[in-house]
Amino acid sequence: MKEYRWVSLGCGVIANQLAQAMAKKGRKLYGVANRTYEKAVQFAEKYGVEKVYDSMEDVFLDDKVDIIYISTPHNTHIQYLRKALAAGKHVLCEKSITLNREELEEAISLAEKNQVVLAEAMTIYHMPIYKKLNEIIESGKLGALKLIQMNFGSYKEYDMNNRFFSRNLAGGAMLDIGVYALSFVRWFMSSKPEEVLSQVRYAPTGVDEQASILLKNKEEEMASVILSLHAKQPKRGTIAFEKGYVELYEYPRGEEAVITYTESGEKETIRAGSTEDALVYEVEDMEQAVSGDEAVMKLSYTKDVMDLMTRIRKDWGMKYPEEEK
Repeated sequence: MKEYRWVSLGCGVIANQLAQAMAKKGRKLYGVANRTYEKAVQFAEKYGVEKVYDSMEDVFLDDKVDIIYISTPHNTHIQYLRKALAAGKHVLCEKSITLNREELEEAISLAEKNQVVLAEAMTIYHMPIYKKLNEIIESGKLGALKLIQMNFGSYKEYDMNNRFFSRNLAGGAMLDIGVYALSFVRWFMSSKPEEVLSQVRYAPTGVDEQASILLKNKEEEMASVILSLHAKQPKRGTIAFEKGYVELYEYPRGEEAVITYTESGEKETIRAGSTEDALVYEVEDMEQAVSGDEAVMKLSYTKDVMDLMTRIRKDWGMKYPEEEK
């Protein structure tokens, strides 16, 4: 496979993990750009990155760039997606890929027009444990899917200046952690949920601090999702089938699941992949997509999840500043 040249837009936590993933593959990022140039220089020195761009705009003009990883705040994604895709660059964009369905549709249209790969860096779609569980489910040994229960609660200090609670930075539980829970649900459900009910509790800033969501699709598979930014919960997914149930902890970067068989009570532990290699799997799948197998990036699932998140926020009447213009 061709060795593609990657550039990171942003040099925060995820960008560091991307550089470390490249190092595990015996490679380096080709370039880095950041809103603060000095931080980009420090990042490049740390990881031996060949090129530091004076500005974000210069990345899109560089003919040597193959793939751009966008890891800037949610509400900036669409502006960079527009420029990157129009310039004919393949893009792997950190979750949540856009603020809403309309922005994603625009980005998909641009990718199709310029014949490039657009994908969301959703770990769940690339970790080996999920692929392994799908093989087991497709074998039929667990029977039909009935229920999925998702918990994701993190405890963030109640600081309204923090990005997690900031409307101006597209904060809130839905786009920050809900995207993981809903992507998990979509991975295992046979089709996108059509019936959706939800409740929300707001932070003083007006973003969603806590939410509960009920979902059902045309196959009558059902799911419940509980989210919180100010109450710690185990990151646990439970998938119940006719003949057994699966428990997966520490999603999205899980590496172990336990299957309990209903009739016998027997437990089976399934292990696949490594949590610490999450970004390695994303890089490998993205390069496979750029080489011709776009389906591996699950853009249709990303679209389904964005549809759900947009619909739920519209039900709540919750908007970000960019959506009020």
